[in-house]
Amino acid sequence: MAVINTRKRGTKWEYRFESAKIDGKRKHISKSGFRTKKEALEAGAKALAEYNQSGLTFIPKDISMHDYLDYWYEEHCVLNLKYNTLVNYKAHIEKFLKPAFGKYKLSALSSASIQSFINDLKKQGYSKSHTIGIKSTLSASLEYAVEPLNFITFNPCKNVKNPKFEKQPEKRFVISNDDFNRIINRFPPDNIFYTPLMIGYHAGLRISETFALTWEDIDFENKTISINKSTVKRYKDTKNQKEPLGWFFQTTKTKSSVRTIKIGDTLIKALKLARKKQIENKLFYGEFYTRIYQENKIDEKSNEIKKIIEINSNVDISLDEIEMICVKENGEYVSTDSFKYCSRVINHSLKIDFNYHSLRHTHATILIESGANIKDVQTRLGHNSIETTLDIYTHNTERMENETINIFEQAIK
Repeated sequence: MAVINTRKRGTKWEYRFESAKIDGKRKHISKSGFRTKKEALEAGAKALAEYNQSGLTFIPKDISMHDYLDYWYEEHCVLNLKYNTLVNYKAHIEKFLKPAFGKYKLSALSSASIQSFINDLKKQGYSKSHTIGIKSTLSASLEYAVEPLNFITFNPCKNVKNPKFEKQPEKRFVISNDDFNRIINRFPPDNIFYTPLMIGYHAGLRISETFALTWEDIDFENKTISINKSTVKRYKDTKNQKEPLGWFFQTTKTKSSVRTIKIGDTLIKALKLARKKQIENKLFYGEFYTRIYQENKIDEKSNEIKKIIEINSNVDISLDEIEMICVKENGEYVSTDSFKYCSRVINHSLKIDFNYHSLRHTHATILIESGANIKDVQTRLGHNSIETTLDIYTHNTERMENETINIFEQAIK
């Protein structure tokens, strides 16, 4: 076992201990600059413990859940997960997991204590999705402690049962044809929300996909839209989200979300009108038209990301200019945050139950009710698996029920 030695060099103290031989030669680890012998010994003991743990600054069996959750977040989550997932995990860690388990050792966590915690979340009124989401975050952290870290031998979350929740109807609104016409009358072609509304209804895109579209993604000749990115609002601190860094392009929700889909003449006509108007506005405003660029940045995973930059003057800069579809008359970017106003008007003024996702849901429902191939619908929506499409969109509607009984009546005649 290595022994910590100290010696005084001038007015300062140094610690020193022997490390493993390299190429058969003895090696030492040392550091000087300490005011007293005691300080040198304490620092040497800490350095030796870290050396014996292959560089870890803690002993795995003694680490607290508070410190382990921070370690897992920084060493795994930040390097491997998408920004929105990081935000959710950080909220779960700080608001729920640290207060409940932070003071205990990682090695002491039991299935019983976790089960009690999960049951309490339900008793406090948290929803099924929120409760299971928190549990999933905890389970993911403990699974990482099992493999690849080998800090613990078993994930105690695996034995924890989800409490029974009464099934709540999901808020998935189908917009009738009459209601959509009312919406479009309220937000006509000269309104900044007309184009994103038409894209959602006629193409079924997610809101983050719609507001990431550029004119390069539209093929007017072949009547297609290419979905290859989405937008996200990033913050300096993922915990409190008080200091926004701006809007960024990010990858789509899943690999299957990258797709090119056909669109009909109605949407083509709307997009051509928007394109024509945008070109006219650019000429009218001239140098005062806001140009949008993308700036390459490095994120917390050391990956290259692209920030959306707006410059409201015609200056020569070394960035790639991009032509966003969703912009104001003067060229300023229209974001998903801006669309919240449109949603409020539809809900409160027009009295229509609405969120942007309801346009996607309506698009899929119309296709399925009209007999579209379910595999084609899956591809069109960018779902990772056909089970997702079947679970969400093949619900019973009044039209489906009527068709079912009509089929039966015809069969027995």
